[in-house]
Amino acid sequence: MNPIHIPPFYAGKGKPLFFILGPCVIESRRHTLYMAEMLTKMANELKIPFVFKASFDKANRTSIHSYRGPGLEKGLAILREVRETFHMPILTDIHETHQIKEVAEVVDILQIPAFLSRQTDLIVEAARTGKVVNLKKGQFLAPWDMKEAVNKCRESGNDTVMITERGSCFGYNNLVVDMRAFPEMQKLDIPVLFDATHSVQLPGKKGKESDGIREYIPTLAKAAVAAGVDGIFMEIHHDPEKALSDNATQWPLDKTFELIAELKILASIIRS
Repeated sequence: MNPIHIPPFYAGKGKPLFFILGPCVIESRRHTLYMAEMLTKMANELKIPFVFKASFDKANRTSIHSYRGPGLEKGLAILREVRETFHMPILTDIHETHQIKEVAEVVDILQIPAFLSRQTDLIVEAARTGKVVNLKKGQFLAPWDMKEAVNKCRESGNDTVMITERGSCFGYNNLVVDMRAFPEMQKLDIPVLFDATHSVQLPGKKGKESDGIREYIPTLAKAAVAAGVDGIFMEIHHDPEKALSDNATQWPLDKTFELIAELKILASIIRS
């Protein structure tokens, strides 16, 4: 099924470039509502299809001491408030099967983190909710390896699935993005997105945390749009250096409007 329906818009083949935007993790109710408000205003002004993202728990952290988020109960309450206040679709990560039923009652898209992209039970249970499933491609997987992950969704009765590329391991503490991955994964007849922020990550580079090269986010995002991706995923923060998670790779809020405007123009040229 391509395109797929993410109410109120359709995403994928023949549809406008869409965006998944928001902070890496829920830092507080106030911060999350502020980011949702600012990004909603931006999306409305730019007239782009928009999904808000934030994680209630970031389980895949380098250090046991790293900030993970407010947890399931508090996090879902905040995401529910965001959805009811700003009326946009919501995406969040799931890490364990016992979370899925409760999360699916609040959000529109269930995201399988890259490190868990081969976890059969997690993918199957997510698919059985009937919600859209976003499979982050594992850094350790080739593009064609995602076929079976997609089939796990389809054979569980859910065709509303998409893949997000976030770079591949290149030696130690480094990722690269192979632009050939996008048309390769689009052969599966599903929307394919590019995660422009995690793709500039240097995993574990600082020892107890990851590093990153934020300056390359626009370059890679534009290259991915030129390569024909269906959507762009970016983590956005009003003050990235002070972010509680992924502070080296979130894109500044005050530079987001300009970048998205450029990506929208580029996409219209490519599609025409």
